[in-house]
Amino acid sequence: MSHIVHHHDVLVIGSGAAGMTLALQLSDHYQVAMLSKDIVSEGSTYYAQGGVAAVLDKYDSIESHIQDTLVAGAGLCHLDTVTYTVEQSSKVISWLVELGVQFDMETQPDGSEDFHLTKEGGHSHRRIIHAADATGREIAVKLQEQVQARPNIEVLERYVAVDLITTDRLGLSDKRCIGAYVMNLETQEVELFRADHVVLATGGASKVYLYTSNPDTASGDGIAMAWRAGCRVGNMEFNQFHPTCLYHPEAKSFLITEALRGEGARLVLPDGTPFMKKFDDREELAPRDIVARAIDHEMKRLGCDCVYLDISHKDSGFITSHFPTIYARCLELGIDITTSPIPIVPAAHYTCGGIVTDLNGRTDIPNLYAVGESSFTGLHGANRMASNSLLECMVFAVAAARHIQAQQEAPALSIGIPAWDDTQVTDSDEDVIISHNWDELRRFMWDYVGIVRTNKRLQRARRRVQLLTQEVTEYYSNYKISNDLLELRNLITVADLIIQSAIQRRESRGLHYTLDYPRLSPVARDTILVPPNYG
Repeated sequence: MSHIVHHHDVLVIGSGAAGMTLALQLSDHYQVAMLSKDIVSEGSTYYAQGGVAAVLDKYDSIESHIQDTLVAGAGLCHLDTVTYTVEQSSKVISWLVELGVQFDMETQPDGSEDFHLTKEGGHSHRRIIHAADATGREIAVKLQEQVQARPNIEVLERYVAVDLITTDRLGLSDKRCIGAYVMNLETQEVELFRADHVVLATGGASKVYLYTSNPDTASGDGIAMAWRAGCRVGNMEFNQFHPTCLYHPEAKSFLITEALRGEGARLVLPDGTPFMKKFDDREELAPRDIVARAIDHEMKRLGCDCVYLDISHKDSGFITSHFPTIYARCLELGIDITTSPIPIVPAAHYTCGGIVTDLNGRTDIPNLYAVGESSFTGLHGANRMASNSLLECMVFAVAAARHIQAQQEAPALSIGIPAWDDTQVTDSDEDVIISHNWDELRRFMWDYVGIVRTNKRLQRARRRVQLLTQEVTEYYSNYKISNDLLELRNLITVADLIIQSAIQRRESRGLHYTLDYPRLSPVARDTILVPPNYG
């Protein structure tokens, strides 16, 4: 039993763009603890290749950005959220520039320098501000430098949150969040963090799928903890899949850019047969969700582990000059893309749903906030538009910080919080259960709750997730916890939320595609799940 107790004004769980932005906004007046499951740079922000969508060009408009987002979201975006986010976009960019973020520039006809803006899928104007093809890394590095320079921010790496602490669990009727139990991965001890305000900035849950473009930290921890504490979640059925992720045991989450298909790469079956013409007249240049569904269909039909992306018919000099990073990475793995096709699979990329919040990042529990990919603000609707995600992280981190600063101090609690007690559990000699269940969960989620769904597949998945829940609950009750067990417990919770949400949506809309209900419903509704301990 650990008796280490930390006291802070604000506890930020997560160290990506959302968590770091919020910590920086509060660091002048508050003592802030920022927890990172791994080293600070090991999160989705760091690996974001695209950029930040913002209205910066004189030919662009806020109205146009709003309209593009609404169209991409397939009727489910919340207009107030979209409007607020887009209206804040230029302020966010100005703040990042002040911090020293180096965005790409270009020389204008009059000789002046201005931001180089690109255009991505769904956008009607050039509005993506970027730093080459590694914008996330540039933003993350600059934010991290600022965080480490602020004495009021305590950064704790290799700390993983176990559960939130709310006053109702301590016997009080006035429910609010007052901290969290957190495991120190170096000591394997659970420590107590007390805080007046707690912010979940834990990212998405794409690790619930067998193939994902996300880093290992994306295990839905914040969503699961908030659900257990009594928060509603929304639109968990909408998971965005990138169509082409390198399929190789050593490649992990290496994406193959869509630019390859733009330059003539063909999607082919294991025997070399092209197949996209069967699915869309635009073939390889069809939208991302159509391409992902086509690949998924062929893999299921043939029972194969992957399909292939072939650009070897192009000149080798062209390939190596246009795609040097992909060429080098594949060559490291023994694949020469100038002579051989690239094995690829679709990969879970972005969680569009999450913890229900308002425009200030507030959840259903007082003093508990959620920002970034773990939240459901209503911005993304049924499909996220490219480069709106980094924007959302920072806009709502700033909004949550302002709300925290505007709060009157709650009366101090005299009640004690018990230390984490593991005296009644033992070290496990059956860790194989964790690895087996982990593998089973990610496989059946991929096969049954992936890109194309049916009622039968969803019901099969529901039965399996219920069995896994029983097994893991029993295991959690009897043995000492580990990071793998905590992540598995959270992923099973998130998987169940995704399955429940998918079963409830009896239509095909945006990222949720079901063979049993291929058409749109006439009325667009969010899927809101309410936990048993809500309110």
